[in-house]
Amino acid sequence: MAIDTIVCVKYAALKPPEPGRNSPAENYGLNPFDRSAIEVALTLKEIYKGTVTAVSMAPLLAKRALHECLALGVDRAVLLCDPGLAGSDTLATSTALGAALKRLQSWDMVLFGTRSADGDTGHVGPQTMEVLDLPLVTGVVEIERIEDEVTVNRLSDGMLEAFQMPLPGGITVHPTAAELRDLPLHGIEDSYAKSAVETWPLSTLALDPAVVGESGSPTRVLSTTKKDRGKRCRFIDGSPAEQAEQLVAHLSSDGLLT
Repeated sequence: MAIDTIVCVKYAALKPPEPGRNSPAENYGLNPFDRSAIEVALTLKEIYKGTVTAVSMAPLLAKRALHECLALGVDRAVLLCDPGLAGSDTLATSTALGAALKRLQSWDMVLFGTRSADGDTGHVGPQTMEVLDLPLVTGVVEIERIEDEVTVNRLSDGMLEAFQMPLPGGITVHPTAAELRDLPLHGIEDSYAKSAVETWPLSTLALDPAVVGESGSPTRVLSTTKKDRGKRCRFIDGSPAEQAEQLVAHLSSDGLLT
């Protein structure tokens, strides 16, 4: 029985910006945590047949990341792009993604990475499935389809938990769930020559502008600063016995041993 999947991906900041400057385009790319979700979706396609669609909400530059998805073997790519979506927090983002998933209609599972490399909240997957009022299992490492449901194994605190989930439903994919395939050069060429990224404005989503963008975001990032953790390394020389003696002395002088 075929499984049609949608993978929600993020065009994420992969490098921190220089102080006082906007990040250049080359600092952005496909969120690395979403690569695991794409790999799992492609593996499900190979096992059960079906289709894989990638969806992202971002500026037009994000087409680069979606072409990367197409190059890996994704069948269809959709970019939600509109000035009215700018400034969206995770809740407004989930509202827009939920509207897109409703419009795409026929699918069995929606996959997310566990988190993003920049925001690192892990909110979007759970919030999007809440918008859709559908079940979600997080941190999934294995999926098996049985009739109209799937059995999934979830990794949590070193424990493997098994769940049965009816379809349609969603999962966030654990980073260790799959070994990532290489990005083929011919796939990159084909993704630009033969595949188009669909661009959906806010009007296509049939959403009230007040529920997305800054107006639909109850949280806003006012500024970001680099945190100095203040950690320092001390290298200890000598024989193992001498090193142990020096270590105890250091810990005692720092008040960590009494």
